[in-house]
Amino acid sequence: MNFQIRSYRESDAPAILEIINDSILNTFHNYDYDPKPLEDVQSQFSEKLAAGFPVLIGEVAGELAGYATFGKFRAKPGYNTTIEHSIYLTAKAQNQGLGSELMRRLIAIAKEQGYHVMIAGMDSENLGSYRFHERLGFKEVARFPEVAFKFGKWLNLVFMQLTLETIDPQSQDFSTQA
Repeated sequence: MNFQIRSYRESDAPAILEIINDSILNTFHNYDYDPKPLEDVQSQFSEKLAAGFPVLIGEVAGELAGYATFGKFRAKPGYNTTIEHSIYLTAKAQNQGLGSELMRRLIAIAKEQGYHVMIAGMDSENLGSYRFHERLGFKEVARFPEVAFKFGKWLNLVFMQLTLETIDPQSQDFSTQA
């Protein structure tokens, strides 16, 4: 598959909205219930960029086919060296190498920005995502049984972790990270 990876532009928001809303309405991969309005996507991604977090866009034949981003893992300052990422692809773009390339670039940016750990959260039945993350070096670190409910059933959340590199936390100033 021939694809291009670039930075997010506000004009990408409608295509991203389609990907997000499809996952909300049709999968267990996203624990939201209600489709998002365009304004939510626009403000969420604008806030990410303003905070210095990357939003990478994957295109296939000139059409947006997926995105990858990361942001804060938790609100307390002690977590400022840890990030949680999101990656979503259209069904047509899956298993074509785009996701792996998006993640390789996202991981490289995280390392350049001095982060120590990247977290992936996924539903336990999302075996494609689980195997995808394993291939990238992520290791399962936690399972939370029945912490979500969607489509009439209890769902189990899995956390996987990638240690980016060992850093000296004293040499970085993460107190101002968004």
